[in-house]
Amino acid sequence: MLEVIDKGSVTEAHPVPLLFVHGSGHGAWSWDDHFIQFFAERGYRAAALDLRGHGTSTSPKPLRKCTIDDYVSDVAEISDGMPIRPVVVGHSMGGYVVQKYLESHEAPAAVLMASLPPGGSVAMTLRRMRRHPWLAVKSTLTGRQLPGLTPLPLTREAFFSPSTPDNVVARCSARLQEESAKALVATMSSKGIDVARITAPILVMGGECDGGVSTNEVRATALAYRTEAHLFPDMGHDMMLEPGWRSVAERVDGWLESRGI
Repeated sequence: MLEVIDKGSVTEAHPVPLLFVHGSGHGAWSWDDHFIQFFAERGYRAAALDLRGHGTSTSPKPLRKCTIDDYVSDVAEISDGMPIRPVVVGHSMGGYVVQKYLESHEAPAAVLMASLPPGGSVAMTLRRMRRHPWLAVKSTLTGRQLPGLTPLPLTREAFFSPSTPDNVVARCSARLQEESAKALVATMSSKGIDVARITAPILVMGGECDGGVSTNEVRATALAYRTEAHLFPDMGHDMMLEPGWRSVAERVDGWLESRGI
């Protein structure tokens, strides 16, 4: 059973709902701290799901065996249950899931926030292995990512900027969970995303202080979709949790309004 945080309702000004898809090790909570209420108050119906095995969503198989295709099915299930196809908003690995979803599903628009690029996570994984070779070895041997993410200096490095308040970093660290190693490996597939099959207009955003997805990768994603990369200074990977989250939400809101959504 998939759990969804669902607030607000569609309005004449914003007739299309929004569906938020979280990243690796996160859950719907990452959107609920700020974004869901922000968009609900702006007259949108805003929903965020816990992908199977995450947060309060159950899974018919162990999380370690879940695949990117499983996550795409989760997005499709929630999307298909809405009266109108939603704008899909994906963060990090969730952005990769959104791109996979768009290969075979229509959407009025999509937003990619600090998303894995269409080519996948190989470059990001190699950078992390060079920074922390022993942690990479342990993660490979055990299939567990949390030991390399939950110590606060590592949480900050992976998800936040150097200036993010300690309490924000600690709150995120306490809520992180394991991710499916099978899904993470799939993001390193040489096939990547077939961008030619994606027709939805896409807003691409990233943080200049992102310890995972580089600014060059954000630009490459934008180039792949023939659009502009919107980069935010002093912003880490978890753009929706950073103190400057409102500027990100306002950029999304403005872009949607410009498209009549």
